[in-house]
Amino acid sequence: MSHSLRSCFVVIVCFVWILSVTSTAQSTPTVDWRARVQQELPLLGHRNWIAIVDSAYPLQTSSGIETIETNSEQLDVVRAVLDELAKAKHVRPVIFTDAELAALGESEATGVTVYREALRNILGAKETQSLPHEQIIAKLDDAGKTFHVLVLKTNLTIPYTSVFLRLDCGYWSDEQEKRLRAKMAGR
Repeated sequence: MSHSLRSCFVVIVCFVWILSVTSTAQSTPTVDWRARVQQELPLLGHRNWIAIVDSAYPLQTSSGIETIETNSEQLDVVRAVLDELAKAKHVRPVIFTDAELAALGESEATGVTVYREALRNILGAKETQSLPHEQIIAKLDDAGKTFHVLVLKTNLTIPYTSVFLRLDCGYWSDEQEKRLRAKMAGR
């Protein structure tokens, strides 16, 4: 094989490799994330997730996980997503935060105290569950194998500040489901 032909072959192989690597990552370049949330929300239902994550959150590779870089403040994204979900009649969020957040001090993560208070104000009286970060990531990874997960990556640089929203049916409560299951079991 001639030197020029070998060089062309190497260039083609590198190009194909770059295409395959970039197409396997389920990341979307910076887009209008607000429009994307409004576009996808009618399609989402129970068992789908929306995660609003800090800037170091990993790009997950499960086929159902879509990551969008928002280039926005994390609390602004949390507020906007919760506002959109409040308008939706078909779904309601079940909120999860990282258990590690409560243990972080200012000496480990400057700004965490102000962040926690601001998040508490945004969430208000909404029930929030706290789990170790790795358990939540595992839940998203598992859900992404069957269901759509929308990850909105923000520019926040405080660890363990991600807010995870598992969507549940907005017009059917957990209590209604329990009563139905009991009725079906003949109780």
